Amino acid sequence: METLMEILKVYGRIVTVIPWLLIVTLFMGKRSIGEVPVFDFLIIIVLGAVAGADIADPDIPHLYTFLSISAIGLLQIIVSKSKLSHRRFGKLITFEPTIVVRDGTFLMGNMKKIRYSLDNILQMLREKDVFDVSEVEMAIVEQNGKLTVSKKPQKAMVTKEDLGLKKISSTIAYPVIVEGKVDQTVLSQLELSEKWLREELQKKGLQLSDIFFGSVNAQNELHVSLKNGTKKFTPEINH
Repeated sequence: METLMEILKVYGRIVTVIPWLLIVTLFMGKRSIGEVPVFDFLIIIVLGAVAGADIADPDIPHLYTFLSISAIGLLQIIVSKSKLSHRRFGKLITFEPTIVVRDGTFLMGNMKKIRYSLDNILQMLREKDVFDVSEVEMAIVEQNGKLTVSKKPQKAMVTKEDLGLKKISSTIAYPVIVEGKVDQTVLSQLELSEKWLREELQKKGLQLSDIFFGSVNAQNELHVSLKNGTKKFTPEINH
């Protein structure tokens, strides 16, 4: 009988804590669910821990769990409003937007600062339907970790119906140099050689040791990002 009562007590906590957790989360606002910046991510973890402990341990006073969830939700609301009215405070508790591609060139230094690998950025570009980095005017990793991409004006999306033309060629570029190393497999599949690659680099006045990333498109055009990045100055993106 005692075991049955404990089980019923746990079930009772589930049907009361979860609805209250839902109400508090909805009251915290849509932004907390849709974007999950750093502070909101921590709030979600703490809420889950509090609710989980209450459900798993019947000895925890149920009232304290309700008070804790309410206090955590209120704290999130206060902090969110403070970030809006005090930008300096907002910068202290979240990540700044970081430029990772500028004018078709990967910014290796910025990528290292936020600990994003080349593979991470390439995947995020593909998710934005960008298969050739040379088409990108600017790509920014936002505070929530998502990638925002601005294509060069001449590469902006235009439908075939808009122009009344047939698609001329593919816009996919294949990585042949990744973090300074030549991918022999991709070169072979493109029916190209490392000798051809080095000759193309020489035409640009470059050596393989200068290159961080290189790609080749369907027209066998080589596009590269240097290890030292670009010397052109563009203001950083702030909140």
